[in-house]
Amino acid sequence: MLGLPKSTELSKQLPKKAIYLKFNMNTAAKDKFDADISRITIVSEISPATTTIAAGDNVPAIYVLLVSLKHKDYKEATIAQINKLINQSMVLLLECASERRLAVYHTKLIQSEWMPADDCKLFLKGLNMDDVWDNLVIQIGNIEVEGEHSLEEQIAHDEKKSQILKEIERLDALARKEKQPKKKFELVEKINKLKSLEGVI
Repeated sequence: MLGLPKSTELSKQLPKKAIYLKFNMNTAAKDKFDADISRITIVSEISPATTTIAAGDNVPAIYVLLVSLKHKDYKEATIAQINKLINQSMVLLLECASERRLAVYHTKLIQSEWMPADDCKLFLKGLNMDDVWDNLVIQIGNIEVEGEHSLEEQIAHDEKKSQILKEIERLDALARKEKQPKKKFELVEKINKLKSLEGVI
């Protein structure tokens, strides 16, 4: 699965009831979880025991969890919750019908695009598990680490840039609809200030 070595393969289902009990979920939390997720299965363990990759200082192993979804318009908070509930480095393989996408939580939820199941692959790159983990995050999020940025700094930088671009789009839509010249001018000024920020970031 995912083009990973056969030695990493597992097949261990995580019953939702066990998750509910372990983390003492109330009825509302259970309902939200159940509305999006059909089942969760651990399908791979990437570790020094299952590969030739050396141990890392921070990441002893990486688990791949197959998350079978009931629909594609799931709540991202539910997916992020899986990572927060289980204290391990995890890659989530989200599956709905014949499509898949990869997700990982690293300071925030990072997801790949949806793709045909056969096109969904993971490539292990790095001298130790810490490096492999960082490279998986970069691969899944299609992140380009610039200059001297750490991975965490780059994620924060990209998030800030994305927020600025969304705000420019929002203000631009308002400016196009605005009929009063003074208000229109004020909106355009705000847009130009944000564009100058976006150019620096």
